[in-house]
Amino acid sequence: MTDQEFKLTGIGQIAIPIHDLERAVEFYQHQLGLNHLFSVPKLAFFDCGGIRLMLSVPEKAEFDHPSSILYFKVPDIQAAYASLLARGVQFEDMPHLVAQMENYDLWMAFFRDSEGNLLSLMSEVSHT
Repeated sequence: MTDQEFKLTGIGQIAIPIHDLERAVEFYQHQLGLNHLFSVPKLAFFDCGGIRLMLSVPEKAEFDHPSSILYFKVPDIQAAYASLLARGVQFEDMPHLVAQMENYDLWMAFFRDSEGNLLSLMSEVSHT
């Protein structure tokens, strides 16, 4: 394979920095409902639709910062919002229209995990 033939094709894992592993596992497993795969000291792994999320206690100060914003795609944002709200998830805002596209409307609702990382629900609502 030449350099010009190589291209990245997918994401295998996303790391999310956390400070309290037990609290974060509880949040991602019970409040968000993600499948807990396994834990080892200072790390916990979850399946999110085939992408592995790694909760990680930062080993160095350079890794101790908020994560990138993860956007969890859901088919019905109103139902997902109500379900997570009932589980005690603290939202920054209610589901709201972000953009009207040609074939769908893009809706989002932002929330924080147990460690203060900003996350979001997103839904592409069809016009039909």
